[in-house]
Amino acid sequence: MPLLLSGHKFRNELETCGCLAIHVPLEGGAETRLLRRLKVSGYKTQIMSARGFGDPEVFLLKLHGIRPPHLGHQNIGRNGALGEVQQVMPQLNELLDGDKKLVLWLLEGQVLSRSELLSLCEICDKDSRIKIIIEMGGSRSLKWESMRNFLNHANNF
Repeated sequence: MPLLLSGHKFRNELETCGCLAIHVPLEGGAETRLLRRLKVSGYKTQIMSARGFGDPEVFLLKLHGIRPPHLGHQNIGRNGALGEVQQVMPQLNELLDGDKKLVLWLLEGQVLSRSELLSLCEICDKDSRIKIIIEMGGSRSLKWESMRNFLNHANNF
């Protein structure tokens, strides 16, 4: 398993593509090994779930508003039936301080639509410091490819 010993081939493909679709063994462990190799080579890393993203670019990079869930009967005279809008900081804001590159590992990427996946590819194209790895399902062995190649030949989208 030379990949897990050095991670050079994985890192080189990540740097050239920017956004990778990855299939990992279901027993786990591959993501932490690869992230450890990327940290050693100078990247900041962040793992998060892709569920509940909404608009990926706004969620990750821009200040955005959210509304709390409706909890039944409330006073509609003050803020209407929708509740107050709360401002939320971008998820990657403090990680992009400085010159270090950032790797974002997204779990459960199969729930994202084709347009959301393309939006994540565009984020990598706009900012060369951001690299994104998206888990697109399980496999018996560790496999990855460029997200754009994955979307071009994927029949389920």
